[in-house]
Amino acid sequence: MADTKPAAKAAPETSDAYAIVEASGTQIWLQTNRYYDLDRLQADVDETLKLDNVLLVKDSKGTTLGQPYVKDASVELKVMAHRRGPKVIVYKMRPKKKTRRKNGHRQELTRVMVQSISVGGKAIG
Repeated sequence: MADTKPAAKAAPETSDAYAIVEASGTQIWLQTNRYYDLDRLQADVDETLKLDNVLLVKDSKGTTLGQPYVKDASVELKVMAHRRGPKVIVYKMRPKKKTRRKNGHRQELTRVMVQSISVGGKAIG
């Protein structure tokens, strides 16, 4: 009997294309078919958003750098859920004064899935 190995499963398609966008006051590296947590966005669950503040786009053809934004580039996001981040404890104490203050904070977040990255109307990812 000949030794035959079962056919290896093909790896899921991963695109090397990515975009760096400006959202929620920060710069975020986004790839298609991945989810990210952004600061709370004013959008309903399952709503589609379009970000036009694209700073950089990288695809198989090369890298496009905006000055400050890439012309005709956009990223399409789908809102998955609204969540709250982990609790952060803030503890302030003044030594020798019997003054102590303990506060907690949980950041309001929106989980989004990147649907597509497009430049000039053509999807790259």
